[in-house]
Amino acid sequence: MKHILTSATVLALSIVSTPLWAQTKADTGPAVRYAVSFPNAVHHEARVTATFTGLPKGPLRVRMARSSPGRYAIHDFAKNIYYVVATDGTNKPLPTNRPDPYGWDVTPGADGTVMFSYTLYGDLTDGTYVGIDQQHAHLNMPATLCYALGLEGRAAEVKFDVPPGWKAATQLRPSGEKNTFTAPNLQYLMDSPVSWGAQQLRSWTEGEQTIELAMLTDAAKADVDAYQKKVQKIVQEEKAVFGELPPFDFSRYTFIADYLPQSTGDGMEHRNSTSLTSTRPITGEESIRNLGTVAHEFIHAWNVERIRPKDLEPFDFQRANMSDALWFAEGFTEYYGKLVLRRAKLVEDEDFFNDISSWVNIRQNSPGARYASAVDMSRQATFIDAAASNDPTNKANTIISYYTQGAGIALVLDLQLRQHHRSNLDKYMQALWQQFGKQENYAPAKPYTLNDLQRVLGEVSKDTTFAGRFFRQYVYGREQPRFAEALLPAGLAVVPTRALGAALPRQVEFDDEGRCIVAVNTTIGSGLYKAGIDRGDQIVVLDGKEIRTAGELDAVMRKHSPSDLVLVKIRTRGGVEKTVQLVLTEDPNVQVQPVENVEKMTLSPKQKELREAWLASQVK
Repeated sequence: MKHILTSATVLALSIVSTPLWAQTKADTGPAVRYAVSFPNAVHHEARVTATFTGLPKGPLRVRMARSSPGRYAIHDFAKNIYYVVATDGTNKPLPTNRPDPYGWDVTPGADGTVMFSYTLYGDLTDGTYVGIDQQHAHLNMPATLCYALGLEGRAAEVKFDVPPGWKAATQLRPSGEKNTFTAPNLQYLMDSPVSWGAQQLRSWTEGEQTIELAMLTDAAKADVDAYQKKVQKIVQEEKAVFGELPPFDFSRYTFIADYLPQSTGDGMEHRNSTSLTSTRPITGEESIRNLGTVAHEFIHAWNVERIRPKDLEPFDFQRANMSDALWFAEGFTEYYGKLVLRRAKLVEDEDFFNDISSWVNIRQNSPGARYASAVDMSRQATFIDAAASNDPTNKANTIISYYTQGAGIALVLDLQLRQHHRSNLDKYMQALWQQFGKQENYAPAKPYTLNDLQRVLGEVSKDTTFAGRFFRQYVYGREQPRFAEALLPAGLAVVPTRALGAALPRQVEFDDEGRCIVAVNTTIGSGLYKAGIDRGDQIVVLDGKEIRTAGELDAVMRKHSPSDLVLVKIRTRGGVEKTVQLVLTEDPNVQVQPVENVEKMTLSPKQKELREAWLASQVK
């Protein structure tokens, strides 16, 4: 049942009916009221006014966020704020001061009111920023709304003035006024994106809760209907992983999908919604990438939004938020996002096995994984999660994505639990859900630590020694997971590709003048690295042949075998020419294949049973 409440009623409920966690942090002062309009949408601008009332004497410290939930780097959203005006309740100008680049200090008038207005520029439709034009407005709240330090516990009300025909998609709760929505506090508000436009809306019931798919797209109605059925399959499979849906706030979850030409490919999780942006179609082969984002982001409704790392709670909007657990929060989510597509029969076995191959190859061939643990890589998110920098980095040799690293850990753990402990990763996730995710509302009540993750693994496996060893090896330690050993009981073989020298062509590119330039930092252990060749150097002659095209490079490579030693003439980026020896190394990549497709291997009944139980639909 849908309840339409007045703003006053919502404010009262947010104070009286919220759980103990929220009550202890609530501010009983007047709600912060925002007004957002789009008088200059054609030029990607919005006008925003925030009204703060019931203020004490002294400066009001108004700030724009520097970080955003779901992102871990600094983004400094104040850079797109200008034409700032502050007045009291009678529209009398108030003195302001700019203490730093991220905000303003305003001295309230005698009426204890500050109306803080500004123009917001936004032309990037993704999960982090703001995209505004004549067709739509996609608003990530930390990039849209200012806030006042010390008033974070107050309820909020946001009223939009939008063009005719625009409808909202958001997890925010509607109030009794048109185009007006409420949030119980700042944390909830900032975690609640809003998309405006000509929505194509689909909804269905799962248990006693409503799932919405709100889509901005030029796709035909029938195609949207078909896409909705696939999303519904994903929802049902992921519900089966945890045994139940989360109790969504207001009994509603919304997929906010902006599938428009001006969008950027992205997905961003939120408590009761997810932001999905893409230029890809929702039909044909490319649509599976959109569905993959759906699958990943919906898992986050449990894992990271409710089963939440303690070091991310509460989220700090004025600094980068570092966590030790992104290998789990993002990596295990990545694993399930791919596995669920297979369980829902939206992809074939081969597609899922290709995903596994990618996890194995990246983990085995990334030098950074030899020197840093999964915890260390999680901490790097503040520098690599859409973070911007002008100076070159050595990421090729120092970083492995915590998404990929965590997915590989999840894969091995799932198969070890199935083979040795009469359990599986679904049961592990269910146990974590029951202990850390289920008993909460509006915000996590019991965030976890890494020690908690290890303890629960010991409980699920009934083997605390195994749990301790697994964490020492693969979470705190740098040991490479034994992929071949873990996959074989499921009837999967890790087969080398045996391609010669592929690592060399992958690291070069040809410019307009026909020069073969090393385009990226050469990888530790590669032939180029050992030969002292690095980014910006030109390969002039290889094995006596001048190299001017990719075809000429390929012709030389095909004449050789692994470990052949050849002479290479290079011109360094500093202009020095020299000749060095280069070992043509074999491509280190592997391919995960069913054993029945590998020569001299057969699938046993036991292997078949484990594989089928692992990949089968879990929907009852």
